[in-house]
Amino acid sequence: MGRPLVLLADDYVDACEMYSEGLRFLGFRVVTAFDGRAAVDAARHHKPDIVLLDIRMPGLTGIEALGVLKTDPAFTNVPIVALTAHALPDERESARRAGFYAFIAKPILPEQLAEHLAASLWIDRPEPGMWEPVC
Repeated sequence: MGRPLVLLADDYVDACEMYSEGLRFLGFRVVTAFDGRAAVDAARHHKPDIVLLDIRMPGLTGIEALGVLKTDPAFTNVPIVALTAHALPDERESARRAGFYAFIAKPILPEQLAEHLAASLWIDRPEPGMWEPVC
C-alpha cells in the first residue's frame, strides 16, 4: 500500500501539530486542515486514504464536511473518522447517524491513533523508521 495518506482536520492548531507529527513519525503521510471547508478542499486535492475530522470546526462542521465528501463518488471507499474531544453519548450518536466510519475520542496518544488508522485501513501498523521521514 505504501505510506498511507491521512487528512487531519482540526481547528485546534496544537492538536493538529501534535497528531500530525506523531503520525508522520509512525510512518504516515499527513495533510492538515484547520476548518471544515479547507478539509473538503484538501480531500479533493490530495485524495487521502483516510480522513480524520474534528466535529466542531469553523466554516463547515465535521458533520457538514462529512456530508459534502459522502456525495463525492471519489470518497465512497475512503474511511472518514470523527476525531473529537466532544465524546458525550449524544455526540457519539450524532456522529454515528451522520455516517462516520468510526469515532475516536481525544485525547488519544499518537501511537493509539496510529493503531486505529491501521485497523481502519486494514494494514499492519507502520513502525517508526519503516519509511523515510516526511516533512
